[in-house]
Amino acid sequence: MKRILILLISSLVLCCNSKTEQNEGLKTKHEADIIEHLDWLVGNWKRTNDKDGNETFENWRKINSSEYSGIGFTMKKGDTVSQERMNLIQSKGKWSLFVKMPPYKDSTEFKITELKNDGFTYINEMNDFPKKIVYWLDGERMKAKISNSEMEILFDFEKIK
Repeated sequence: MKRILILLISSLVLCCNSKTEQNEGLKTKHEADIIEHLDWLVGNWKRTNDKDGNETFENWRKINSSEYSGIGFTMKKGDTVSQERMNLIQSKGKWSLFVKMPPYKDSTEFKITELKNDGFTYINEMNDFPKKIVYWLDGERMKAKISNSEMEILFDFEKIK
């Protein structure tokens, strides 16, 4: 009877471990699918809803499976009038968006609140503007929105070569 009980308990433990490993594998595959689907961000983009006289661009590249790097800049009459560097980085299973604008020495970190196959949302409640950054793919276009409780700015980009 003891042997049967020990065999039964051993079987249950093995079964539970096997289910946990399977679930972890599914989670890893899901995360891999999302990372793969973030590749839509990669490329050179031009803003189509810019102010008259301005040309705004974002260029994104994939560094590796846990990092994407971007640069955004606005030109007016051939001169760069603003610039920002952006990094999407996964660390310890969590994604963060780091944005650095001259003349600031440090980047501002935004924490992920939503990550889907075709978009993402990041928030930093301590930042004055923006507090929220959202990117999403809309057909062949990339959309972005930066906002706080008082204002929002919508960006509409088309991919360029």
